[in-house]
Amino acid sequence: MVSPSAFIRSLIVAAFAAVLAFAPAHAQQVMTITTTTVTWTYDDAGEDDGAEYIDEGAALLDDETLAENADFAATRRYAPNAALATLGHAKASFGPFLVIDGTTVRMAGDVTSATPRQFAAMLAAFPGLKRLEMIDCPGSLDEEANLILARAIRRAGMETVVPAGGSIRSGAVELWLAGVTRRAAPDAEFGVHSWADEYGREANDYPANDPVHAEYLGYYREMGLNDAKARAFYALTNSTPFDDVRYLTRDDMARFVTLN
Repeated sequence: MVSPSAFIRSLIVAAFAAVLAFAPAHAQQVMTITTTTVTWTYDDAGEDDGAEYIDEGAALLDDETLAENADFAATRRYAPNAALATLGHAKASFGPFLVIDGTTVRMAGDVTSATPRQFAAMLAAFPGLKRLEMIDCPGSLDEEANLILARAIRRAGMETVVPAGGSIRSGAVELWLAGVTRRAAPDAEFGVHSWADEYGREANDYPANDPVHAEYLGYYREMGLNDAKARAFYALTNSTPFDDVRYLTRDDMARFVTLN
């Protein structure tokens, strides 16, 4: 659990890092974009869970492969206005969720402590929803809430989609992984980076066999990644500092999870 004081410090770090990580160099308008600060807990995992995670399976996405996508990363920073325009006319809204019809909901915005309750209220009002389109999702202000929401998405049997022009970053990538089936347009972008705790320490500041790494490794396995791919994806995200971002393509993500 995150203490109130630690959580406040995390928010301050997250807000500052968000400006550095996601603001374009020549912004035409002011945008509020946040990113995830992870405060780790440890429960019921072996002491060596996560050992050598940096070394195992990292070749699934090597530097040469990432270099092939350099032009993509240089031209995309977050969802363009064209993608945001696809939000359409909603029948109802629940926090970052906009219900489009009886089966489809679109998401644009941050996850906060209230978002899991908003998601539950939405499903109660529209129990037929099965498709979550993630249009422009910067990440989370509350990592515990983000993981609660992710597991609720999985329990609801929802398909997660990043449509043409869509962008998901930081903790929103975990939400996308929660889909029972996952889809992404060829130009969809996925922004990843390391977590940081309330003291400013990042994943690679901890030994590879430290139990602090267990939570996300366990989550990735829970969402269907085998052990090697869970470790490789975790290593990839943590290879980019918290105050930076690495953009991945649909094809990059397909190296780790099955896309439909």
